[in-house]
Amino acid sequence: MTNHTKQRRIILDLAVTLDGFIEGKNGEIDWCIMDPDMKFTDFLNQIDTILYGRKSYDLWGQYTPQNGESDSEKEIWKLVHSKEKYVFSRTKKTDDQVKFINEKIVEEINELKKKPGKDIWLYGGASLITTFINLGLVDEFRLSIHPVVLGEGKPLFTDLKHRVNLKMDHTRSFSSGVVQIIYHLNGES
Repeated sequence: MTNHTKQRRIILDLAVTLDGFIEGKNGEIDWCIMDPDMKFTDFLNQIDTILYGRKSYDLWGQYTPQNGESDSEKEIWKLVHSKEKYVFSRTKKTDDQVKFINEKIVEEINELKKKPGKDIWLYGGASLITTFINLGLVDEFRLSIHPVVLGEGKPLFTDLKHRVNLKMDHTRSFSSGVVQIIYHLNGES
């Protein structure tokens, strides 16, 4: 009897402004709306692993909500911190909280995807996202477009080496004005 287990997917889940920025010019993300209707905890329960670039991990990988933050925000961060974490870095190599990947990205990710488990969240940053797209490692693009135009900042896509054809899976819109669009690589679902 053959065991047909579903291969884990790499999901780029990211907030982006209408003009395509993932951060403001000074790294600000104060424009990002945490809309409860988006059910972000459902997404977090769909994954068991998070992939970070070193800078993103340094900023957010061990983030602790302040006392004034909502219970739902605290619950989100508790879920985030319960996941296995991998950090991609050319410099930093040791930390008891995470596993570092410094080379052989394609091989490491393919091995990770073969392991039993849930889907994998490609958290970012921008450089890691670019690397994963250029290497063809992103299985799902889950973009939440926020109703704000920054005019400048860190763009979502830079230095892509080739066209990536996508097929829209579905969209959802929320009362906050956020629109979430989920794409798969053309031909996948």
